[in-house]
Amino acid sequence: MTAEDMEDQDLIEGVDEDGNKVLLQVVRYFFYNGEEYVVLGDAQQEDDCGCHCGECEHSCDEDDEEPVNLYIMKVVQSGDDEETEEFVPVEDEDLLEKLIEVVQTDFEKESELDDEE
Repeated sequence: MTAEDMEDQDLIEGVDEDGNKVLLQVVRYFFYNGEEYVVLGDAQQEDDCGCHCGECEHSCDEDDEEPVNLYIMKVVQSGDDEETEEFVPVEDEDLLEKLIEVVQTDFEKESELDDEE
């Protein structure tokens, strides 16, 4: 991944439950019941396309890809301007399960559309 690619991505730096810094990439924003949420995934490292085949220009088999960790967070506007966002973990387990279903359905629909092309 080049520096230009990094600039094109929406990356944020966060802190995990152990206090370690993590680099996350915004996968997509979505709304559920009038609230805004975001799906975050582990950001790919500079020489890491995500498939770990060691030969890439994407000549690898997609079945060899390692799963990417995804996180669903609630988007909260913070500060006086509406451009500053804070991502807050979803504490309600039932709500989180619903959000996971919504995201999975969206990804499945997107995958089906890609397969048709």
